[in-house]
Parts: sequence; structure tokens; C-alpha cells
Amino acid sequence: MKVNFTRRIAVAALMAASVSTGMPALADGHSKVQLRMATSGTETDQRSVAMANVFAPLVGTFASFEPSYNSTIFAQGTELDAISRGNLEMSITSAQELAQFFPEFSIFTAGYVHQDADHQVAVFNDPLMDPFKAKVEDELGVKLLSVMYLGRRQVNLRQTKDELTVNKPSDLAGVNLRMPGTDAWQFLGKALGAAPTPMAFSEVYTALSTGAVDGQDNPLPTVVDKKFYEVTNQIVLTSHLVDLNYIAISAKTFNSMTAEQQAAVQAAADAAAASGRKIQLELEGSLVAFLEEQGMEVYEPDTAAFRNQVQSMYLDSEFAATWPAGVLEKVNALGK
Repeated sequence: MKVNFTRRIAVAALMAASVSTGMPALADGHSKVQLRMATSGTETDQRSVAMANVFAPLVGTFASFEPSYNSTIFAQGTELDAISRGNLEMSITSAQELAQFFPEFSIFTAGYVHQDADHQVAVFNDPLMDPFKAKVEDELGVKLLSVMYLGRRQVNLRQTKDELTVNKPSDLAGVNLRMPGTDAWQFLGKALGAAPTPMAFSEVYTALSTGAVDGQDNPLPTVVDKKFYEVTNQIVLTSHLVDLNYIAISAKTFNSMTAEQQAAVQAAADAAAASGRKIQLELEGSLVAFLEEQGMEVYEPDTAAFRNQVQSMYLDSEFAATWPAGVLEKVNALGK
């Protein structure tokens, strides 16, 4: 029997295929690019909001953006593996996670290296980053699109200031400070003078409420977003890390797109990062007053003492031995 293979039949076949593969079909018969993104953040986190409200609409004509929050489909720290295996298309990853694969990325996890949000962008877009980006793409199959500003990380403790006043690193001796589980994060906790405790982000609120840990470190917007102020009593403004994330995409997925689609994805990632950066900076400027209204004690320690100890420990560590020659000097020069 001869089948008249009309355009209608072709479109119907493509639609059926899209159902079986999870790829929605467009009216012209082309399937949208599936972009599943996994993040440990909440739906209201500024990174999540920027990706949903800025990135997704800008790629919506050719891509299906499917975010998943609170580590619901992949545990925190496993997203890069998932992308590498072809089980995920996008994530919001950190330099700390990348340092697990590529030790030289630890330079971007070191305390007091990045100076502010503008410095982060300048570093990411400078040619000094090209070898870092190329290695991640070539060896892990992950392309880094843009850098997101998370804010200045501060120390957040259960103890009241009367019970524990932190002015210098030695004041944190014996304090069980929750830090993510990677080597880079754990080293930073030690450099601050604390006893770092590895723990998944999703477990932190409960651990603080029960006293399983004494504190945690995050930017102020995260303290508010996760309501850590409900189970802690003070914020020590150490500003020990100008924290960042990278918007990451599967290199295979990216390379399968047309040049126009690739340009649109890159522009959308940059726009989302810029939007999130603006929101985060505005939040940081307003949240000290909010936290004080919630009964939190907020104060600044001797940041020079923290900076001197942290930088000294990094330069004497095995991490610095992995840093490419001259990169730290180039990073510092971009901040002047």
C-alpha cells in the first residue's frame, strides 16, 4: 500500500517522536532543544529567578527550559557528572565543584581573591580564563556561559554575641561551621579559623535549629531566602569570599545548535547573570537593617586579620601549587 507522505503526516510524526523523547515539537515540525537545569537553590533564589524570568523567555522560541530546584533530580555536587553523562543539559555550578575535577580552579575559590562583582565579570571575560574554560569543555563536556554574582559570604552563627564575639580567626577555633563538602570549601573553613563541617545545603536549616552545627557561611540574601535568621543569632561581616556561580551547559547540546541559537543562548545567559547581579547587589545593600529587625546582631570583625591569615594559608597550601603561573597576578591587576 502506498502512503501519501504529506507535510501533515510529517508534522504528526515529529510530534509523536517528541512525546517519546520528551522534546516538544514546534508548529513548523522542528523540535525544541531540551534544556533541563538542576540547581540546589530554591525557586525564589535570585539565580533561579534570573534563569526563569530572563534566560527562559530569550531562548523560548527554540528551546524548552525545564528548571528543577532544591536538588530534586540531582544531589548538590553531582550536576556536572550528570551533564557529562548526557543526563542533564544545564546547571548553576561553582568554582569549588569545578576544582574537584580541575584543581587549578581553586584559585577562584580562594578567600579574598575576587574583589567585587565587577571584578568577577572582568576576570571571567578576560583571556586569562580561556584555558580554564577550554579544559572544562574538552575534558568534561561542559561549557561555561557566564558568571553569576552570589554576594559576599559572611559567617552566620547560632551563638549570641555575648556568648561568642568574633573579631579575629582564632575566635572561631572549635566552631563547627557548615561548609559544602568539597576540599576547596573545607579548606576555606579551616583558613577562617573554624572547624568546617561538610553538609548538604538542604540540611543546613535543621542542623542549625538542632545545634548539629554552630553556624554556616553564605551571602546575606541566602540567609534571608533560606530563613537562617530564624535559627541563628549573629552575622559576622567577614566578607571572606566574593562568591560566584557559573551558568553551565552541556557542550554537546550547545554544539548541536545553530550559530544563531548559540548566540541567543550566550546572550540570554549574560542577560540572566546581569539581572541576578543587579538584584543581589540591591539586596545586599538593604538586608543588614532587615536582619537587625529580626533580632540578629550584625557587626564587622578585624577583616585585615582574616585576610592576612586566609591568604597566607592559601599561598602555603597545595592549592596554590596547582595555580597556573602568573594567573593570580593577572587577576589582581584586573581589580586595580
